Amino acid sequence: MDISEEIRNELESLADTKYREFHASLLPGTDNVLGVRIPQLRAMAKRIIKRDDWRAFAEADDTLYYEERMLQGMVIGMAKMDFSERMERVRRFIPHIDNWAVCDIFCGELKTLVRKGKEEVWKFIQPYLCSDKEFEVRYGIVMLFHYIDEEHIGEILTYADRFSHEAYYARMAMAWVLSICFVKFPAETMEYLKRSQLDNWTYNKTLQKITESLRVDKETKQVIRGMKRKDIRRAE
Repeated sequence: MDISEEIRNELESLADTKYREFHASLLPGTDNVLGVRIPQLRAMAKRIIKRDDWRAFAEADDTLYYEERMLQGMVIGMAKMDFSERMERVRRFIPHIDNWAVCDIFCGELKTLVRKGKEEVWKFIQPYLCSDKEFEVRYGIVMLFHYIDEEHIGEILTYADRFSHEAYYARMAMAWVLSICFVKFPAETMEYLKRSQLDNWTYNKTLQKITESLRVDKETKQVIRGMKRKDIRRAE
């Protein structure tokens, strides 16, 4: 039995029917969910990366379950390897991202990659920010969370004004990032919002996420609510 078969068998043994029903409801279009919780997957990933054959699993294309793909992303982010190998594995993995959960967990696991080559990774994500594919552009946008700092805030806000993707999960990611920009750089982001060229739906969703933040005071939230645009179109 190879590593992929072992992992699949373990995942099947951990399947939770009730959790599967709940989690699958959050992943429209994803019908291969077993129902294994993220902490369990992370524990598995930590064991997998200690094996000599972890690369065979990370490279497997014959995954059956959502959790297998999630595990692959975790392993790529956590395993010991040099910078260039990790970059290549990231590049190969991105086309396999087909839902927001795999995307977001994967991006979160790439903190070490960004820390070791921040500007190289910044250049790497630029084409994905312009992709016409929903989860490629979401990958690029979620990676911007690693760059909400003084050096990159201006470029992020400039990108936001060029953003015009129609896909739901791309728009949601853009609103999410901008809400965190507001928390960390309120003056710069407020100035941007006052002149923003964002489509109305993404703009209003950004305002909503800002008002939902526990790190924004009540007075500011009231101002933000007053900035809502009318005549919005629902994102598909």
